[in-house]
Amino acid sequence: MKNLKYIFLVVVGLTLYSCDEDLLDVKNPNTLTEDQFWASAEDARLGVNAIYAMQYKPGLWSRWIYFRYDLTSDIGYSKSPWIELADWTRFQYINYNFWEGQVQTWRDHYKAIYRCNQVLANVPDIDMDETEKQLILAQAKFFRGFYYFNIANLWEDAPIVLEPSSPEDLPEKRTQAEIWEQVVTDMTEALAVLPPSWDDTNVGRPTKGAAQAFIAKTYMQQHMWNDAKTALDYFFTGEGSGLYSLVPNFKDNFTHLNENNAESVFEIQFSDANFGGGDGEVPNASMGNNRAQFFAPGGIGWSDGQLRHWVVDEFKKELDQDGNLDERLRHSAIYSELEADFGDKTYGRDWQWGPDDAYFRKYQRDYYRDNEDYFSQVNLRLIRYADILLLYAEVLNELGNTAQAYQYVDEVRARANMLPLATAYPAIGVDQDLFLERLKVERVLELCGESTRWMDLKRWGDLNTQARVDAIALRDPDFNNFVVGKSHRLPIPQVDVENNPNLDQHAEY
Repeated sequence: MKNLKYIFLVVVGLTLYSCDEDLLDVKNPNTLTEDQFWASAEDARLGVNAIYAMQYKPGLWSRWIYFRYDLTSDIGYSKSPWIELADWTRFQYINYNFWEGQVQTWRDHYKAIYRCNQVLANVPDIDMDETEKQLILAQAKFFRGFYYFNIANLWEDAPIVLEPSSPEDLPEKRTQAEIWEQVVTDMTEALAVLPPSWDDTNVGRPTKGAAQAFIAKTYMQQHMWNDAKTALDYFFTGEGSGLYSLVPNFKDNFTHLNENNAESVFEIQFSDANFGGGDGEVPNASMGNNRAQFFAPGGIGWSDGQLRHWVVDEFKKELDQDGNLDERLRHSAIYSELEADFGDKTYGRDWQWGPDDAYFRKYQRDYYRDNEDYFSQVNLRLIRYADILLLYAEVLNELGNTAQAYQYVDEVRARANMLPLATAYPAIGVDQDLFLERLKVERVLELCGESTRWMDLKRWGDLNTQARVDAIALRDPDFNNFVVGKSHRLPIPQVDVENNPNLDQHAEY
C-alpha cells in the first residue's frame, strides 16, 4: 500500500525566530510560529509526518547515504567524473566540508532528530486521544533512535541532542557507546507501544519488529551477543513468530509491484507522485528515490556507483541444485555476461560492457522501463526477514550454537534453490570461525547493495588490522587508501567544529 506516502506530502515547517532587536527579521503573518502550532491532535499528526518527510531528503535515503553504506564498502566503488564525489567512496577525505559526500548527510540526520525532539517535547501537552498520542510519541522515539543508529555507524562519536534545539546551542560530542545506549533506550521505549503491524492505511510506519531489529543490530555492532539474541528471539519464539516469511520470488523485494510484503521488516515508502518536485520544504516536494539514477549504467543513469565484479564472481562459484547459476545474481547485478548467463537484455538495449563492469541491479527499473530518473517510486526494503535470518545465525554461532545456526542460513539458501549449507560445505562442521567466514559470503549473495555491508565489515573487525584491510584490498583496491584507526569513520564536518567550541574533530583527522 502506498497510502502513507501521500500523508507525508504535508510537511510542517517550524521556524525559530531570532531576537526582536533584529528589525530586519520581518515575520510572515501567514506563518505559524512554534508557540502557535502545537495545539491540536492534527498538529501532532502533522508533526510526526514531518519526521517521515525527512526520508526523502538528499542527505538521507533519497540519494547520498548509499554512497556511504554501499560504495564505501568492499562491494561498491565509484568512477564518477566528479572526482571529489568519487574520492569520498575511496577514503580520500580532503575537504571535510564536502556538501554532497558529508555535510548534507550530517545535517539531515540532525534535522530529522530535531523534528523527533519537537514531537517528543510538545505532543505530551496536547489534549487528544491518549492511545493515538502514545503511538505518535513512539514513532518519534523510533526515528530518533533510527537516526542515531546511523550516526553511530558513520561518525561514531557525535553530539546527542534530546530536546528541541536553538541556534545558540553548543552540544558536546558524546562517545559511540553513549550513542548506542541512546539508540537502545529510544527503540525500547518505542517497542513498548508500537503495534506488531498497522492497518493498510498506515503501512510503512515502524512496528515492534522494526524496533527489535534495530535493537538487535545495535547490540551486534557492540558484540553484545546475548542481548542481540534476546531481541531477535522476537521473530522466532516471541510475539513476532509467524508474522514474517521469505517471499517466493527474490525479485519481489526490489520492485514497486509487491511492496510491504511478508518479508519486509522496515520499508521506506517512496513515490513518483510529485514528479519534478524539489527537495525543499514545499507541498510538492519529491518523495522519489534518486538511487537508480545515480547507480544505473551510463546512457540510462549517471553510473556514479558501481558493483565490484568480485561479487559477480562469488555468485558463480556455486551452482544451484539443478546445476544453474544462482538466480539471485540476475536480480542483484547488471554485468557484461548478463545476457549470456540468463538471457537478460538489460533495458532492451545492446550495451558495450567492459570486462570488469558491473552495476547494482536492485532497485533499478529495467523490469518495465528503459531509462531512469530522480523519482523512482520503488520502496527501499531497509530490513528484510532474510537479513534477520542471517543475523540470527551469526548470533547463534557467536554464542557457540553453531549447529543450531545452520537452519536459518538454509532457509535463505533454499529460496535460491541452493543445497543446504552442511551438504555444500561439510568441512565447516561446527567450527565457529569457518562458519562465520561462510556466513560473510552468504550475506553478500543475499544482501549486496542493501546498505548492510559497511556495518558488517565493522562488526566483523575486518577494518581493525592492517592484515585484514590488506585482504579486502585484494578485491577492492580502494582499500589501499584505508588507514587503520582512521578511515573506519567519517570526519565531522569542519564547519560544525569551527562553530561549536564543544565539538572537537576526531583526533585522527
